[in-house]
Amino acid sequence: MDRLRKALDFCIHHQTILGYSIVSLLTAASEHIFSSVVFKCPCNSGNMLYGSFFLLVPAFILLLLGYMVNPRTWRLLTGGCSAEKRLQCSTWQTCAHHCQVLVLVTARALVAPVTWIAVALLGANFYECAASGNSQIKRLFCKDKGPECQDQLLKIPCDEKLSAELSSEWLSLQAQSQLIGWFLIASIMTVALISTCVSRCCSPVSYLQLKFWKIYSKKEQELFESKAKEHATNLAEINTKCFFEATDPAPFHTPSNKDWWKISFLYTFNSQEQYYSTIHKYVSTNRGNSAKFNEEGQNLTVLSFVDEAHTSDSGM
Repeated sequence: MDRLRKALDFCIHHQTILGYSIVSLLTAASEHIFSSVVFKCPCNSGNMLYGSFFLLVPAFILLLLGYMVNPRTWRLLTGGCSAEKRLQCSTWQTCAHHCQVLVLVTARALVAPVTWIAVALLGANFYECAASGNSQIKRLFCKDKGPECQDQLLKIPCDEKLSAELSSEWLSLQAQSQLIGWFLIASIMTVALISTCVSRCCSPVSYLQLKFWKIYSKKEQELFESKAKEHATNLAEINTKCFFEATDPAPFHTPSNKDWWKISFLYTFNSQEQYYSTIHKYVSTNRGNSAKFNEEGQNLTVLSFVDEAHTSDSGM
């Protein structure tokens, strides 16, 4: 039991990294299936189009799915055309914060498509097919070799012997693909490390306070969901009972539309008035009626977890 508890604690503390790892593994497995079972290079003038589609179109679909399954996308868009939301976007700070959240959502959505492209390049099947029909590659491989060389180049994905013959002076298409793949992986890892270091370096709070803040955000969301479920259940029971018994309902307070809008606004950090969440700010400013509630704060990437904590799989 102790080992199981330790394993669960490890998964909870590293759920973000584990989530990315699972997504990457599933994407890599899908690419392998497509490459070995579905993909069949035509080895004719359609090589470029066919190979490019298998390399890029699934990645684009995965990018769209990444946006769709991220709850922060819907938190950002829900009610975006309403008067309340337009009023919130009246300041450039808030618009900048929206753009910052969109960048973070995009960064997460890119995990699967970048994995697909990197694994596909390392496998080389898609690139080899697409590159064999590329005019630039034809000029490089078939320089001073006549038109027959270009026809043979189109058949490289279907004939390994031709690949060895035509790549005597240049890197083979497979080698090119793998080099590009490793370069892509190294670039992404470098950018991820640098961006993480910069965001942590710009943190307005200390390491331990940031850790406490994350714990608070997680617990607040758990309690919010529990209380919301309890409140919704009680309201549903009252209304259902009154419907069947034809009685008038007893007074039952629920937050107003205005209150819901206030706690749905994106969080901005203010070093003068420190709040740990939008709900914390709402409660501490007389339910959002104080002028302090509308004060804009700093837009900091390192505190992106605050908005993230108040989203769920349902887009809440």
